[in-house]
Amino acid sequence: MTPIPVAILGGSGYTALELLHILLRHPSVRIEAITSRQEGTPWIGEVHPSLLGRCSVRMEPLNVDSLVARGVRCAFGCLPHGASMASLPMLLNRGIRVIDLSADYRLRDPNVYAQWYGESHEDLAYLAQAVYGLPELYGDEIPNAQLIANPGCYPQTGILGLAPLVAARAIEFTGIIIDSKSGVSGAGRTPKLTTHYPECNESISAYNIGKHRHTPEIEQALTDLAGEPVEVIFTPHLTPMDRGILSTIYATPKRSMTAEQLAGLYREFFAKMPFIRLRSTPPATKDVMHSNFVDIYVQLVRGKVVIVVAEDNLTRGASGVAVQNFNRMFGFDERTALL
Repeated sequence: MTPIPVAILGGSGYTALELLHILLRHPSVRIEAITSRQEGTPWIGEVHPSLLGRCSVRMEPLNVDSLVARGVRCAFGCLPHGASMASLPMLLNRGIRVIDLSADYRLRDPNVYAQWYGESHEDLAYLAQAVYGLPELYGDEIPNAQLIANPGCYPQTGILGLAPLVAARAIEFTGIIIDSKSGVSGAGRTPKLTTHYPECNESISAYNIGKHRHTPEIEQALTDLAGEPVEVIFTPHLTPMDRGILSTIYATPKRSMTAEQLAGLYREFFAKMPFIRLRSTPPATKDVMHSNFVDIYVQLVRGKVVIVVAEDNLTRGASGVAVQNFNRMFGFDERTALL
């Protein structure tokens, strides 16, 4: 089969690097272009030395006509929010399918986007068409999608950790607590005071309490499952490690359940989902490092359901699930290049 030419938009960040590592081992992909908004056209190996000798592509400014002429069929958007909605419509209008790793197309309601991101959405036409790219919940919609809104890293742990309970209407839909810890790479490659080594090493801190932008994303997906509003209290924490997310979730059952009945809900819901691993002991972030797996542990504790979820924020949390979506879009086994 002729490899599919793809482009990576915004190649200088951590998610782009992770994406390139995965795509370089995909048997049906050719990396045709890597774009950058920075000046110059460096070789990608000069920006990411781990790619030296593995990827001989120069970074270039985004030129849609050039991408079309070179046969690019799919673009992975690794741009910051705001920049995606300004750039991606030009590709979509020319027939290039897009997997957007920013937050621009995740929230279906533009008013909710404006409330949480502090700016109006400038691409309502494609926002209405975007498919939320969480394969375990929206997998049937992904193959025919032109635009995939890749899910956020934190939301995947909350949504997948709670999905079997919400789908079975087995818990109260308010008062759900999601307590999450993430490695520093989740803040991106651009230097910031809070992620400066002397500031974050040997320390753990909560941030954006009650106002983190991933909150409405979690609630949107769980509300889809429930058929009625679901509310969560989501609190993220920065931990002094490179990568990984661990979320501990607390929910109140609507009815009495045994431990075996609870485990059965999870086994049935995730039975045909290759990247969900149900654990008999609580997972650690090292268990999922550099993988596309989501590890889930569930237990009853004093009348509450406690769920522990681990994922790698760069692989499953961003670039790995983007490739999983790509595989579904183009008819490949969704595990291709990810196992």
